[in-house]
Amino acid sequence: MTNRLVGIAASDGIAIGKAYLLTEPDLSFGKISINDPEGETNRLLDSFEKSKEEIQGIRDHVAVAVGDEEAQVFDAHLMVLSDPELTEGIKNEITNNKINAEAALSQVANMYISMFAAMEDNPYMQERAADIRDVTERVMSHLLGLKIPSPATINKEVVIVAQDLTPSDTAQLNRQFVKGFVTDIGGRTSHSAIMARSLEIPAIVGTKTVTQTVSEGDMIIVDGLKGDVIINPDEETIASYQQQRLEFEKLQAEWQKLKNAKSITKDGKQIEIAANIGTPKDLVGVNDNGAEGIGLYRTEFLYMDSEDFPTEDEQFEAYKEVLEGVNGNAVVVRTMDIGGDKELPYLDLPEEMNPFLGYRAVRISLAETDMFRTQLRALLRASHYGKLRIMFPMIATVNEFRDAKAILEEEKEALVAAGTPVSDEIQVGIMIEIPAAAVLAHQFAKEVDFFSIGTNDLIQYTMAADRMNERVSYLYQPYNPSILTLLKHVIDSAHAEGKWVGMCGEMAGDQTAVPLLLGLGLDEFSMSASSVLKTRSLIAKLDSKEMEKLADKAINECSTVQEVIALVKEVEASIAK
Repeated sequence: MTNRLVGIAASDGIAIGKAYLLTEPDLSFGKISINDPEGETNRLLDSFEKSKEEIQGIRDHVAVAVGDEEAQVFDAHLMVLSDPELTEGIKNEITNNKINAEAALSQVANMYISMFAAMEDNPYMQERAADIRDVTERVMSHLLGLKIPSPATINKEVVIVAQDLTPSDTAQLNRQFVKGFVTDIGGRTSHSAIMARSLEIPAIVGTKTVTQTVSEGDMIIVDGLKGDVIINPDEETIASYQQQRLEFEKLQAEWQKLKNAKSITKDGKQIEIAANIGTPKDLVGVNDNGAEGIGLYRTEFLYMDSEDFPTEDEQFEAYKEVLEGVNGNAVVVRTMDIGGDKELPYLDLPEEMNPFLGYRAVRISLAETDMFRTQLRALLRASHYGKLRIMFPMIATVNEFRDAKAILEEEKEALVAAGTPVSDEIQVGIMIEIPAAAVLAHQFAKEVDFFSIGTNDLIQYTMAADRMNERVSYLYQPYNPSILTLLKHVIDSAHAEGKWVGMCGEMAGDQTAVPLLLGLGLDEFSMSASSVLKTRSLIAKLDSKEMEKLADKAINECSTVQEVIALVKEVEASIAK
């Protein structure tokens, strides 16, 4: 029977395929007295061997598809499975207490998990608790004859259905086989949505009930253009969507013709469309999609993909590779933005009630100055190889910017004195993501070289609504007149001082927002690489003077987000004629 769900269109395109449920199995069991300890021990050892084979397969796939550094997490899992203390402890529990392997595994594993988790002064050992938990679940699944789904083992074309996708899930996705995905939770700015756009696969998030509605193997259509999920469609519906997919592919081919074109409005105004990246490996997508530089290089992934603080030389090589890989275009590098939902096992951060509003980003950098100076030296050395722009995140006060810039200047002077070549044309700016900084933009603009607006956080902080909280997600409103008013103040303040303004939040690639942002005077739009060409195509159809009137009307005459969207739809309708 055909069923239809509606979610949030997170990544463009149409996918048609059989559902692959990436959901955790029920690993509950009963404690049973047994008479054959040897048989139970053999069941245990067999489950360990099967788990080793699975993890080794996942590790090998991730190493090839993503990189050896990302695969190292699975080395830790293999070490746990090969630990004789763990296996001997479980075997002894089976033999001495005459209990089934499931109960023995659970008791011994939980003992180790509790022990390591309690080592609050040793983040490395606390990480081992998570490794043991993951490995135990895999072994338990084999004992119970159940399957823990793994994206890395997918070898046929599927559409993934999950409650959500974790970073480790998305790291294992193979575009050859994973044609799209649908999740219960999430929004356009969630990790899974951003990753879908990066991988250029259709995705719908926030359906609320897809994992309860879809069964393994169901035929499913993902309409990433409208946000519709069709379950078990009839032949006529499949044929209709196959035609729509062909039409979208033709549209993509038309966009591809703009790869080497400038981003120019209908009335001749040139703007810049750049891309957001996390690692040097993302440069392929940047260049394939004709981005005019990097508007956001998220350097925290250098720290998150390492077992210890990355060295100055390691960072230098990464920054140099990106600067050399963008054909002379500018690269905006955000200094480390750890904290919130991004943690480092080797950096002992305090437990906080609200880490997103706590000790994170530049606040850590200004406290942990050795770490900060290492990053700044690496950036300064790399500046010799391209057009570098350094951006400090989570700036709330002018003094924070002055303090961060002073440390940068100290390191620059030291390097120059030592004879190290450093560019004299480095621009230094801030990320506008805290309302306090946005409101005081007219003062910040006197001291910075540029602003880059991080709308993902700016919107949630302005609206006092966690963008990951499903109950208040309706308040994450990029087109709300209050947000547009704040953006206008930031842009006007920068322009009054002769400075440029970019936007690196997801709003920059939002096709409904683009006409408004153009009208507000935004100079640089930075987005997922996969959104660059369609945005360039849209920009070419817009008259900047007309968009100024649109933005002015949205701010001064609209009181709700619905009214603003209606205005933009009028523009879309006129373009379509």
